[in-house]
Amino acid sequence: MKHDIRPLHAASPADLPYSFGDLDCAMEEAGLDALVATSKHNVRYLLGGYQFIFFVAMDAIGQSRYLPAFVYLRGQADKIGYFANKMEIHEHRSAPFWVPEFRPGFWGSVDSMTAVGEYLQACGVASGRIGFEPGFMPKDGYDALTAAVPQARMVDASMVLARLRMIKSKAEIDLLREATRRIDQSMMATITGSGAGSTKHEIIERLRQEETKRELAFEYCLLTLGDSHVRAGSDQAWAKGEVMSIDSGGNLHGYIGDICRMGVLGEPDAELVDLLAEVEAVQQAAFAKIAPGTTGAEMIAAGEAELRRGPNAFCNDFFAHGMGLISHEAPFLMTNHPVSYEGVDADRAFEPGMVLSVETTMQHPTRGFIKLEDTVIVTADGFELFGPDNRGWTISG
Repeated sequence: MKHDIRPLHAASPADLPYSFGDLDCAMEEAGLDALVATSKHNVRYLLGGYQFIFFVAMDAIGQSRYLPAFVYLRGQADKIGYFANKMEIHEHRSAPFWVPEFRPGFWGSVDSMTAVGEYLQACGVASGRIGFEPGFMPKDGYDALTAAVPQARMVDASMVLARLRMIKSKAEIDLLREATRRIDQSMMATITGSGAGSTKHEIIERLRQEETKRELAFEYCLLTLGDSHVRAGSDQAWAKGEVMSIDSGGNLHGYIGDICRMGVLGEPDAELVDLLAEVEAVQQAAFAKIAPGTTGAEMIAAGEAELRRGPNAFCNDFFAHGMGLISHEAPFLMTNHPVSYEGVDADRAFEPGMVLSVETTMQHPTRGFIKLEDTVIVTADGFELFGPDNRGWTISG
């Protein structure tokens, strides 16, 4: 079956995965007069899928860095500006940007942010509240921007943008579903194509090649063999009877699929069958609480309650988070577990279009790292599990 999934590309505002009305409301609630987005993922999202290919894998150039900027004035969609690298003029000639103000010509953070500040001055918001992304604004760029609008108050708008991305469009969901399917295929090919003596380095490289062959951008692979919980690449070799936990994120046109699947070298014994079934029971208990109107707190409580009932609760752990353009995004469901942020959305009701990653991890003292991680979309009547196949033991050798 052919799955022809194309990247998002907005030729007009009608093609965007969000509405200006929603953005205006979010900015009004946060008291923002203007917004300056500078992270790759948010600029890509706000533009409707576009990302300059030259800087996909890097930011640094010369003595500075690529710093694109999407500028939005609340209630004034006719003044949206995209401040771009000089080379992006060629992109505009082949497929014109929909933004009213396309401003190419910048090579670094200082010249880009100086131009943004001058534009805000010209638009009359120099003394307003300007939202920006502190985690994605270099100091020299920030200094240049604030020097150009010295009367403005700079406000952290990171959560405004995270909330805007929280409900995924159909096109975004299709990309996430397909990314997950391709990662699952890549994992199966990697597990069955590896065998006794295959090292972690070799297995990870095989997965990278399998994901690349399926037109995914390889993000990472967290790999364990047997009772080694060191997941980085090494010369450790897979041995008969050992388990393999393979956790990987693959990026399809900007959207990340993130799952974990289990392999074993030879037939799994009864203990391994029971251990994976214990992990699966926790996953299923959590899935049962995913539907519009229920909350992340209810889902987490269900998963943790099932976990405590298992004979290996002492070495088992449950975790859930939102995902999409980045691997942890809204809804934020758990506090500092393990990534450092507050679980501010735990009591927010699930809505159709939210995408969740649900994962249960057992670090068994003798059998090793046994884990399932799944991508789940909240639907109008419940949930859909992405990549539902191959969630049991995949046998190699």
